[in-house]
Amino acid sequence: MAGRLVLSALALALVSLGGGAALAHYNGRADAAAPAPTPAPATAGPGHGTATVPPAPPARPATPSRKPEPPPPVPTPKKTVVPRSGAGTFTTARATGDAVGTTGSLRRYRVQVEDGIDVSAREAAEEIQRILAHPRGWAAHGRGRFQLVSENADFVIRIATPDTADRLCAAGGLNTRGELNCETTSGVVVNLKRWLLGSPTFAGPASEYRHLIINHEVGHEIGIRQHMGCPGPGKPAPVMMQQIKGLHGCRSNAYPYDEEGIYITGPIVS
Repeated sequence: MAGRLVLSALALALVSLGGGAALAHYNGRADAAAPAPTPAPATAGPGHGTATVPPAPPARPATPSRKPEPPPPVPTPKKTVVPRSGAGTFTTARATGDAVGTTGSLRRYRVQVEDGIDVSAREAAEEIQRILAHPRGWAAHGRGRFQLVSENADFVIRIATPDTADRLCAAGGLNTRGELNCETTSGVVVNLKRWLLGSPTFAGPASEYRHLIINHEVGHEIGIRQHMGCPGPGKPAPVMMQQIKGLHGCRSNAYPYDEEGIYITGPIVS
């Protein structure tokens, strides 16, 4: 009897132990950590069991550095060549214009250019007409009226080569040394060198220096016989100053009057 009780108790214990283990397994509890799953091998694509590392792209050959292209050459300015002498004959500009200025005596002038010097007589006449009509010129301030004509002129303005200019000026007792302009009883003589190149003492282009040439020589023509000097350092030089011989502290200037209509004057020197 006692033996059957012992066997029954033992059997019950075994059943309890088995059930507890089954329950623990069912609830997912385990005393030891489950081993980490082994990752599946990567595949590179269908039909491959393992991954393959793509080969590195071939190294691109170094591009040789290009040398910068040199800048285009700067064109050398064309040097103006002034002929020393010319034919000694002249062409009269076939051009006329209205009188410029409102008061003072009317002076008719014609323009002549020495033959063979590559300067248009008509274009020169038109430029001189614009110079005499400038708002800072003689006519604009009542010092006379001027009219461009092709005949029956009161005086003539000639543009001549240095040798011809010297000859014409010498006839009036003036020594221009191949460099200067002059005014004589027969009119104004413009040295071609000065007309084309301007003056080394003048701070401006030749086109502006032409204003000084015409204003200075026509100034003599209207009765201003004497030359002036510099009125003071830094001041504009009078148009009746021989600026090509030096400015003596003045600033070069091509007009008889300033922008406010005041006559630019200086001490009489000759």
